[in-house]
Amino acid sequence: MTRTNLLLRRNRRPQPNGFTLMELLIVMAIIAILMLIAIPTMGNMKRYANETSAMQSIRAINMAESQFENTYPAQGYSCTLQALGGDPHSGPPSATSAQMLQQDLSTGIKSGYQFAIGNCTKNSANGSDRVTGYTITAQPLTVGQTGNRTFCSDQFGSIKFDPTGGTNCTQNLGQ
Repeated sequence: MTRTNLLLRRNRRPQPNGFTLMELLIVMAIIAILMLIAIPTMGNMKRYANETSAMQSIRAINMAESQFENTYPAQGYSCTLQALGGDPHSGPPSATSAQMLQQDLSTGIKSGYQFAIGNCTKNSANGSDRVTGYTITAQPLTVGQTGNRTFCSDQFGSIKFDPTGGTNCTQNLGQ
């Protein structure tokens, strides 16, 4: 090696290890921008998942109602979610605790939605009432946060919805 090369090597500053403040600020800005994009998308995904769960829960309630009517023909359909549910450890199934519906759904609240059975149509024959029709509603607990739409169904099984989250389910669900 020549003398000038040795001098150049000796006078050269060592490269600093790590990042400069400017590089760290740029990385933090990029992460902040990605978070601003991701957070609203996550909220939309949560609402969509809740709505999908509500539709599947309505289908499950319709299936339980059909099974209830076949098992207890004298009563017809059930007018309460509690009658469709019930604890399997509490004894054999009955018309007031049929054990045909999951316990979380039979409480009436699941995945940000409130479920109810109403508008029960009763026919009286031989001194007893037989339920021949019903309406299921699944309404978001907080419209715009837990879900955007209300879903409804009846004994015929078709699901309709109200896009505003109210209870006026008139639009057919594109199945």
